[in-house]
Amino acid sequence: MLFKNGKLFLPPPRDGSDFKELFKRLAAAGAGRLLGKDGFPAGPWTPELLAEAISQIDSNRVGVDLRTVQLWFQENEKGISTANIRWLARILGCDDPVATSEWQMELSAAQSRLSIKRRGWKRAGSSVAQEIPDTALTATFDDETDSPAVLTRDTDPKGPSRRFSLARKSEAFFSRGSPLNLPASVFAGVTALGFLSYLTGIHSVTYGRADGVVKQVGFLWTANWTFVFMVFLPLFFAFVTELVTFWKDEGRPKLVAQGDKMESDDAWARSVQASSYSYWAVLLICVVFAGLFQWIGVSLIPLLKGGGSYATDWGSLAIVRPEVISVPEAIVFTGLAYLYMCLCFYLFFVGLILLYTVIHDLWRIGKAASNSPEVDYQYGFHEASLRVMRAIFRCTVLGLLIAIVMKLQSAYLTSRGENIVAWLVGDMSSAFYGRNDVTAVISYRRPTHYSSLLIAISTCAVFLYGSIRVGVEPRFRMSLWKMSAIVALLVASYLLIDAFAGFSILLGVGVLFAIYGLFDPGLGRRQAIKLGNNQSVS
Repeated sequence: MLFKNGKLFLPPPRDGSDFKELFKRLAAAGAGRLLGKDGFPAGPWTPELLAEAISQIDSNRVGVDLRTVQLWFQENEKGISTANIRWLARILGCDDPVATSEWQMELSAAQSRLSIKRRGWKRAGSSVAQEIPDTALTATFDDETDSPAVLTRDTDPKGPSRRFSLARKSEAFFSRGSPLNLPASVFAGVTALGFLSYLTGIHSVTYGRADGVVKQVGFLWTANWTFVFMVFLPLFFAFVTELVTFWKDEGRPKLVAQGDKMESDDAWARSVQASSYSYWAVLLICVVFAGLFQWIGVSLIPLLKGGGSYATDWGSLAIVRPEVISVPEAIVFTGLAYLYMCLCFYLFFVGLILLYTVIHDLWRIGKAASNSPEVDYQYGFHEASLRVMRAIFRCTVLGLLIAIVMKLQSAYLTSRGENIVAWLVGDMSSAFYGRNDVTAVISYRRPTHYSSLLIAISTCAVFLYGSIRVGVEPRFRMSLWKMSAIVALLVASYLLIDAFAGFSILLGVGVLFAIYGLFDPGLGRRQAIKLGNNQSVS
């Protein structure tokens, strides 16, 4: 029995054992554990103790999952990944470089022998191996069974990867396939509704209100359908997809486990799955309440009863203009529109959850490596933080623009404006000429005011969380102040819609700054960084 650095050291046996046989003996002996106060071995390893010991290694930035270590202890055919061989060798080598190198070679050889046994089982006709190719078999048996690469190939039918995961399915919309798929699908959906509105004749329709105002309520004139689903949501999905793909495939693997892609994918999948209840809650709210119940209350019941306490729009046009569209046609069209709308907004909130997940993941990795002396790593972390924060800002701007357009459309329906463009132009001129006739309103219920407020609050919450977790570094402060100023201006513009004559001037200024921020999320910071780098080099 030998001791190194106050720990129990066992030399590599080199007896031809495979990984499971070798690890069983080492864990029982407590190889690599600190000696007790009496100078005797402290006892065997447990999964909890070994996982904690590996996670406390200074150069191991993200630690190891307890489930992974538990698989090593269990009687199964699962081996160990290349990255974890390094950490286990550090434990068994008692932090001695030479001993660690010897154990790394021994563990690698033991893992290879286990892989050879697997191929032997396959040739013997194992029913599991017949369904899984050699490469997939190795990936499945090494360390963890819930890796995204093998979710559908888990040999344990009761395992978590066999269960339906709304979180993973939703995340797949943003991380798999072409980044164009989701934005193009949303755009195609609203385009199809536009064609249907043209075929039914409600694409551009006016009606005379009881107070004598003739209002444009055609579907294609509705800002919260044209601008939101044709412009803002596709852009939002494009930015979220770009960020999630970057973080999952490029940013995260560079910052953890020395670029081990498989381990990084496993950790990302666990981070996504950790928010599974949030995905179900959002699905319930969007589909049941914002979709089904709102359609019944705002469209179906008024169409069946012939009236209601909501302002007339394209959805209830059959009540006042039955010669344009019949009630059954209106019911079918509004049902399709609300179904499309609730699914799109479910994906919108999924995007916000994924943005939060990326922020939290980046902060956790940065916290674990805060004492890392590696200059290259610190530079890579700063660059990843900058890219994440700029994407968060863009998505926040688009989320607030969505809320603004929704509230604008709702306020227009109760105003005296003939169409939304004339209403905004009239409000702008009223600030200079003192007229206020376009903002006089009729009292109607405005459910869109509430839903737009939820969108604005949720979007700002993600931006605030990102500012706290990511934007605290000195190099970010100036850009963060500019970003925060634009977000605050948009929030003020949203809250003050239709609150006073001339609100559209403040709104126009906010929209201009928002558009600039979408094109240059660094807000001029990129040029400043380049100049600073040139000065430092010269």
